[in-house]
Amino acid sequence: MWDDWIAFAVALGVALVAAVIVAVATTIALRVVGRRRAWPTVLSRTARRPFRTLLVLIALWAAVSSSFPDPTWLGVLSQVLTIATIAASAWLLGSLVIVATDVALGRYRIDVPDNRVARRIRTQMLIVRRLAIAIIVVIGIGAALLTFDAVRAVGASVLASAGIASVVAGLAAQSVLANVFAGLQIVFSDALRVDDVVVADGEWGRVGEITLSYVVLDLWDDRRLVLPCTYFTTTPFENWTRRGSELLGAIEMDLDWSVSPSKMREHLHEVLESTDLWDRRASVLQVTDAVGGYVRVRILVTAQDSAVLFDLRCLVREAMVTWVQQTMPTALPVQRVVMTDAAPAEIADAAASSPASRPSAGDQAPTTHDGLFTGSEAAERRANTFTSSVPIVTDEGASARRG
Repeated sequence: MWDDWIAFAVALGVALVAAVIVAVATTIALRVVGRRRAWPTVLSRTARRPFRTLLVLIALWAAVSSSFPDPTWLGVLSQVLTIATIAASAWLLGSLVIVATDVALGRYRIDVPDNRVARRIRTQMLIVRRLAIAIIVVIGIGAALLTFDAVRAVGASVLASAGIASVVAGLAAQSVLANVFAGLQIVFSDALRVDDVVVADGEWGRVGEITLSYVVLDLWDDRRLVLPCTYFTTTPFENWTRRGSELLGAIEMDLDWSVSPSKMREHLHEVLESTDLWDRRASVLQVTDAVGGYVRVRILVTAQDSAVLFDLRCLVREAMVTWVQQTMPTALPVQRVVMTDAAPAEIADAAASSPASRPSAGDQAPTTHDGLFTGSEAAERRANTFTSSVPIVTDEGASARRG
């Protein structure tokens, strides 16, 4: 009896020593390769624990299967170690997927201008990683359940009725599946990428995360807007960085007719040359409208991305307002009112058309039916009162009337 346990202890020791040797050899190999490349360091840091756990479980499994002395507990221990090995293997595969995607994403930086390709690769890689990890977890759970004989029998019956089960599951999870397929469509159709600047649901923000069911927008005021993936496949939205991050922005100002567009154009050039926000692609100052007593001046400037463009527009607007105030104060928008003396005849006509001058019910009724604004001399004066400018009586006119 004791000999069997001693043999098991020897087998267990040999298996653990072999696992340690394999782990040390793998670590040394990764360090040697890591002197010339960066990915072995990432692999060693991420997959060290699941790899060593898997080696220990495999050593225990081999020792128990080969020389465990108690047959009563042999089946239970073998099944437990099998399930643990499956879980460790899924953990290791998930870590390898994370390492592979991190290494791939490290080659594409998104913190540089004109990063459209990098954002597309990053978005697709993140979705592929989530899908791969989900598949690994599902397969691992299925493999662990199949180690039980009862579950195998149930699995056979489920596979026999897979058609009905798939229809019922599809109807029950219709919205969930719609979001999943919408997420895949968004990612692989290149319609939306991580770090894209979009306007969705009336909000301006940057795409912070894309999953298989929802999209997270990081809004400009630090809020987070979470929208289902189906929103971006069924509702129109603005993507400001679809083809590139460079943007064109407008600044509009309503000024007086005395403004000088040529001098404003010269000052605009000075303002843009003094800042690094302008990417020097375009700068235009035009008078786009001149009606309603104002001159509308539109300024077009360009920047490398939306955030820089917003700051540039604010800078240019403030600089032009300050320049107009200091250099051309007559160009500030004003409203003109013309003051005139009212003629005595117009005052008499206005008094005659007032309600106080109308005849009372006891007075003699008119022989003909007059309209409100037509049909008689009084009506014509009334029409003239309502359709012409209202006379403004000045102090001089009032003094003249009192005199």
